Amino acid sequence: MPGTVRGPRAVAGGAIGGGRMADERQAGAAGAPATGAERPGRRGRLRPVARAASRLADRVPAPWGFVLAVFVGSKVVLSLVGVIALSAWDNVRGAPPAVETTMRIQQHEVSPHRWISLWFAWDSFLYDHLARMPLDEPWRNFAFPLLYPLLARPFAPLLGGHTAWALLLVSNVALVLQLYYAHQLGGRLLATGDRGRLRGTGEQGGGEALARDDPAAGRRFTRYLLLLPAAFLFQAALTESVFVCLALAAFWYAEQRRWLLVGIVGYLLALSRSVGFLVVVPLALVLLRQHGYRLGPRALGRYLRVGWPLVLVPAGWLTFMAFCRWQSGDWYAYKHAQERGWGISVQNPLTVILDGLTRGSPGDAVRVWFAVAVLVIVVCGLRWAELPYLVYTVIVVLVPLSIGPPVYRSLLRYLIAAFPVGLVLARWARRATVDTWLTAALALLQGALFVVWLTYWTHFII
Repeated sequence: MPGTVRGPRAVAGGAIGGGRMADERQAGAAGAPATGAERPGRRGRLRPVARAASRLADRVPAPWGFVLAVFVGSKVVLSLVGVIALSAWDNVRGAPPAVETTMRIQQHEVSPHRWISLWFAWDSFLYDHLARMPLDEPWRNFAFPLLYPLLARPFAPLLGGHTAWALLLVSNVALVLQLYYAHQLGGRLLATGDRGRLRGTGEQGGGEALARDDPAAGRRFTRYLLLLPAAFLFQAALTESVFVCLALAAFWYAEQRRWLLVGIVGYLLALSRSVGFLVVVPLALVLLRQHGYRLGPRALGRYLRVGWPLVLVPAGWLTFMAFCRWQSGDWYAYKHAQERGWGISVQNPLTVILDGLTRGSPGDAVRVWFAVAVLVIVVCGLRWAELPYLVYTVIVVLVPLSIGPPVYRSLLRYLIAAFPVGLVLARWARRATVDTWLTAALALLQGALFVVWLTYWTHFII
């Protein structure tokens, strides 16, 4: 404030001859020493900036301020760790081995800046190829669903034609939206105490939350979703953030009984990954729970009248199958491309788990133990009202395992789709002490896996 600045200067400036020291002592006694007279001036200049920043923050609607802060914070930390880890490998001979240098060259072609290029690995370059394929020519690559590369196409011209950058932009925008839906859904499902339990019965009000949503619980779930062991892949140029964003959005709108939106989002979900169309099963369970799991004739009619948009979910994958038929004459071109490219064949997922634990390499066993841990956590931690989320987790864990041993190297990537694990961890971490230790442990685990992923030539996470 101007008056605050002038006061000390007036006192210090009022010294005459030999009385200067006495006046300075008076100024010091008044709490405003002459030697610090400029500090209030600097503070005065900073106060308007602080007030403007505060007003800007107040205008950001909840929970976007928290969501953006978590996103930016995680991006900065992971990018910094990644650049440091890659720089450390520069001084190690044979890293990467001579036969594994192709990906390093591809990364440099994407960008010479490591804090950008480090987010591209493995399937990222295949999606970049799909995003650049002309749409007016016959399509020959059916091994990957279409949604992710198609979403990148409109953004590429805005980025100078860089389809790879457009893919990274899509993934990170999807991550921001994913964190928003996580906050909303977590606050609804984790509302504390008996008041927060879902009723699950009743014609009109059944299934509604008995209490307001719990923002603190929503924030915890959002954090733990980003602390899952391989959650750094949400920020990479891969489909994980798009898939989980759409899954969370579908469940959020289902909990709100906005079934037309559920159908639209579910259609896109099925176009993003093959397992997406099976999410119709847990979404249907949300509808059943909201009406007390009644199965009489009147109830079935109500389900059809209210939940008919759920047919759009499998229609998404049927659209991709029709595209395959149109372009290749083969409804199952996706399946056949997977079989030719990676030797994939449908198997019993339980057998694949057992083989990974008993016959596979130590690395395979570690990956499979992560899958077992996911299933155990959700079985132990979810409540009866959250049965749809248990079924969802079983689907996104066991379906990838059904493709056989080729899944092992990508298993940790597939497991981050099991977002209900974050719900359980957020519930267990209601106490501050548990929250602190669990957060620290998961952060260290993720950091270690992130460094392993950056050393792509280990093939531990593909």
